[in-house]
Amino acid sequence: MAYIDGFVIAVPTANKQAFIDHANKVDVLFKELGATRIIECWGDDVPNGKLTDFRRAVQAKDDETVAFSWIEWPDKATRDAAMGRIEELMKTDERFSPENNPMPFDGKRMIFGGFAPVVEV
Repeated sequence: MAYIDGFVIAVPTANKQAFIDHANKVDVLFKELGATRIIECWGDDVPNGKLTDFRRAVQAKDDETVAFSWIEWPDKATRDAAMGRIEELMKTDERFSPENNPMPFDGKRMIFGGFAPVVEV
C-alpha cells in the first residue's frame, strides 16, 4: 500500500516563483528515488481558525503564504530508503545543495510527517 509524506510551510509571498523553482529541482530527485507522485500547493483559501489553523501551525507572518505539499511513495520501505539517501545527496547533488538551490522559506517552521493511508476512494 502507498505511503504519504505531508508538509506544511510558510513561504514569503514574494518568493512564490522561487518556491516553484526550488520544488521543480528537488521534486525530480524525489521521483528518481522512487516517489510516484508529488503535489506542491500554494495557499488560496486558508482561513484563520478560532483555536488552530494552518497559519498558526507554521507561524506564518502577514507577508507569507501557506504551502501544502505531499509526496506519494509506493510503500514505506521505498520512502525510508529515499530519506536515508537525502543527507548524502545534499552533499553531492547540486539540486539538493543549499548553496545551489536554497530553500526560499524558513525550514525550521516546516511541519511534516509520514502517513499510512487507511481509506482510499
